[in-house]
Amino acid sequence: MVVMMLDHTRDFIHNAALQFDPVDPTVTNPALFFTRWITHFCAPTFVFLAGTSIYLQSARGKSKGSLSRFLLTRGLWLIFLEFTLVRVGAFFNFDLRFLLMMQVIWVIGASMMLMACLIHLPLWAIAIFGFTLIFFHNALDGIQVPFWQGPGSPVPGYGVKLWMVLHQPGVFPIAGFPSPIVLVIYPLIPWVGVMAIGYVFGAIYRQSVAQRKRKLIIIGLVATGLFIGLRLINVYGDPNSWSVQTRGPVYTLLSFFNTTKYPPSLLYLLMTLGPAILALAWFESYNSTKPHLWQKFFITFGRVPLFFYLLQWPTAHSISLGLHFAFGKPTSWLFKTPMDWNNVPRNIGFNLVVVYVSWIAGVV
Repeated sequence: MVVMMLDHTRDFIHNAALQFDPVDPTVTNPALFFTRWITHFCAPTFVFLAGTSIYLQSARGKSKGSLSRFLLTRGLWLIFLEFTLVRVGAFFNFDLRFLLMMQVIWVIGASMMLMACLIHLPLWAIAIFGFTLIFFHNALDGIQVPFWQGPGSPVPGYGVKLWMVLHQPGVFPIAGFPSPIVLVIYPLIPWVGVMAIGYVFGAIYRQSVAQRKRKLIIIGLVATGLFIGLRLINVYGDPNSWSVQTRGPVYTLLSFFNTTKYPPSLLYLLMTLGPAILALAWFESYNSTKPHLWQKFFITFGRVPLFFYLLQWPTAHSISLGLHFAFGKPTSWLFKTPMDWNNVPRNIGFNLVVVYVSWIAGVV
């Protein structure tokens, strides 16, 4: 949760946030690259562990019917929050031209609603479903629908809009133009597979600590090794192949680790979930009866993840607004939606040091 706020703080404060992709090895630098890259671990871990949490609720005795009702209502509630509080906190306006932004909270909510049905299947069937989506959804990368080019261009049909919601990020008007705009950042297909596998993964937590830790290490190492092997082959698993960079070997390494998040490719998920599962094995050594001070600090955020997520958007946004105002920089763009980001003023934002200081201040 804390690392995730770093990325959103960078979005609002860094001087190149709206100029180029921070993980593009042709234009970025190592510090900026890894500032963005380290936050890649957040969303997959959230979705994966949400699935694990669903399994553990069932293991504690909650009936499948009761759990299904809970998942349906909680999923709807999360989607509502995404389209209301998160929307306002991210843009500080009520401009109805830009209505919906479908990010991680939406996809967790939608995946929960689908899991309300999936939990009634045998565990092996859920595993096949999840692994199929994760390992083979990149075979769908060749199905590319045309992006909406804005006012004056043809409005996508309902089939195109549905495909954007399912697999290809994009933007479209709800009806004909002008009508409210929807921005799809997190398509559903890969992410519901991650939650399904997280659910199956929960069975490991019914085993003894020693058995569990051993399996966590094995699974984490296999996933990480599979990422390295497939990435070296450079044939399947990510539409963004790595390449030798003319800027030098460091940037070639950055290219190697620059996997696709939108939608999350197979290699992106292996790259992030493998180390995350290894971290879970390491956390098995954590003594919950005598936590260190730093552990208590992070546990506080872990106990209220949704509240922290909702609060960190306006917090990072407000810090950016205060900095821009204090240093005489333009602030109007901080009240605009992505529809107006083509006309962002010059001389906005600050360097990476200010981003990190602002992030720490926001967390504290």
